[in-house]
Amino acid sequence: MKLQRNRLRALSLGAVAVTGALVLTACGSDDNSADGNDSGKKDSAAPSNIKCEDAKGQLLASGSSAQDNAMQAWVKAFQEACSGVEINYSPDGSGAGITKWLQGTTAFAGSDSALDEAETADSKKVCKTGQGINLPMVGGPVAIGYNLSGVDNLVLDADTIAKIFDSKIKKWNDPAIAKLNPGVKLPATEIQAFHRSDESGTTQNLGKYLQAAAPKSWKYEPDKAWAAEGGQSASGSSGVASQVKSTDGAIGYFELSYAKSNNIPAVKVETGASQPVEATTDTASAGIAAAKVVGTGKDLSLELDYKTKADGAYPIILVTYEIVCDKGNKADALPTIKSFLNYTASEEGQKILSDAGYAPLPDEIATKVREIVPTLA
Repeated sequence: MKLQRNRLRALSLGAVAVTGALVLTACGSDDNSADGNDSGKKDSAAPSNIKCEDAKGQLLASGSSAQDNAMQAWVKAFQEACSGVEINYSPDGSGAGITKWLQGTTAFAGSDSALDEAETADSKKVCKTGQGINLPMVGGPVAIGYNLSGVDNLVLDADTIAKIFDSKIKKWNDPAIAKLNPGVKLPATEIQAFHRSDESGTTQNLGKYLQAAAPKSWKYEPDKAWAAEGGQSASGSSGVASQVKSTDGAIGYFELSYAKSNNIPAVKVETGASQPVEATTDTASAGIAAAKVVGTGKDLSLELDYKTKADGAYPIILVTYEIVCDKGNKADALPTIKSFLNYTASEEGQKILSDAGYAPLPDEIATKVREIVPTLA
């Protein structure tokens, strides 16, 4: 089906952790000095877990903007440790990243949704002797950010979020919103809902949440392309965040780090738990804790629980995967792919996530990723 085929074209992490939702812009401004190295020799003074081995030359990758801040931090540390290596990651969005990888123009793709059946089938053309697999590496909460004069504490539930983004609730003082926010003076401001204009795994994960938690109000199949009518669009998480920040009455969705870097307040979500849940690294980790590995063989795609009602568990979560061939990777790129992904999945690589506003993979998932990366061929 077309929807199924588009599903990934173009965050724990399961479980306990992958959080952070993610990304600022493509800035890579995090302080990673603890992992840096001025040595001109490969591995001579590099952090113990960065093993450059035969890594060399330039590696091209693209995809999820959600993981871009983490990726830039990883690239910085890796390149400082491994002289002569250049890794270029372009945060074009999950859909575009998958498309480029399936065309054979990049060494790996970053995506906030796992490959679907059609994409996995297509990957056999690129991988030749194998197929694409999903390796979870980053994850976190999708924040529902808003800009509403005089309101700095807002609670919404899945049903109201769905109706807002489907243009069914049009003013901020709508009775449904007022009921969730007793005592809050809500203005009659028109709601300006912003969504992604590009194909995005963040969009798809929001759709999965709304379909699972508000099935009566959200009738659209989760897809990377925005399905609902109405609203306004912007490119990338940074574009949506920028529009929300500059527009009174605006609401949008993006990874948590965009909300934090732009000082945009985020909605607390009423899930049925004892208290509405705030989007944080810890609450996203709790939300991802119930994730299950549903991939087979070397594939580690995860199934997330978007309907959780556990106290302190944030439900709008995503996992970002690095997508590579299990076999059939380009010979000249393979050593660098393995060396870099070995580092990102390592304990030291995962520690960088906390500094960049994400959360490390849970041990059980990280261990599986670390076992698989060395077997790539």
